[in-house]
Amino acid sequence: MSFVLTWMGHASLGLETDGYILLIDPYLKNNPAASIDPDRVEADYILVTHGHGDHIGDTIEIAKRTGATVISNAEICGWLRKKDVKVHGQHLGGGFQHPFGYLKLTLALHGSGLPDGSYGGNPAGLLLTTNSGEKIYMAGDTGLFGDMRLIGEEGIALAVLPIGDNYTMGPADALRAVKMLTPEHVIPIHYSTFGLIKQDPDAWAKSVQSETKTKAHVLKPGERFVYP
Repeated sequence: MSFVLTWMGHASLGLETDGYILLIDPYLKNNPAASIDPDRVEADYILVTHGHGDHIGDTIEIAKRTGATVISNAEICGWLRKKDVKVHGQHLGGGFQHPFGYLKLTLALHGSGLPDGSYGGNPAGLLLTTNSGEKIYMAGDTGLFGDMRLIGEEGIALAVLPIGDNYTMGPADALRAVKMLTPEHVIPIHYSTFGLIKQDPDAWAKSVQSETKTKAHVLKPGERFVYP
């Protein structure tokens, strides 16, 4: 089977798999790079990697409007539950068979404080095994770490990696991440939304394709990647 991933700008993603619509880190309303308004998106599930405002974004508004269940770490889910949002809490290293596939939270090297200053638990990456067996690794906001090799052993169809630097991996470390993960395909995100994280994704993609066997895809906000 296939899946379709849409980059909505910054770190916001849409994923369609097995008839389900997933939103990942839906920061849309105040995102200068966003391709869609939060009032127009649909979702069955919303996946939140960590508590920062540019990731939890419009989660509450979208979840209440659509009835979507939010999946995140236990601390963020506890915070959202108090705001009358449906949640499913997980934690690093823990997986669960959801209707759309098996989702495991992975390590991410970052912070996770919530917009109101509440404790947001540990940041996470997302490793999804679709119901037809494809593996998608969405790293979230993270620096490079050696256990990406272990994630790569899973056999990754698609990796989605930040390249913006300053707050996350920059281009050089993201290239090293590709070499450890060895995915079939990779998409860069979390760059050029603001001047502080401005990068040249096309130059990075050329480096990936000259130094690895991975196919790099640079999307514009709103563009889709269809697998296979």
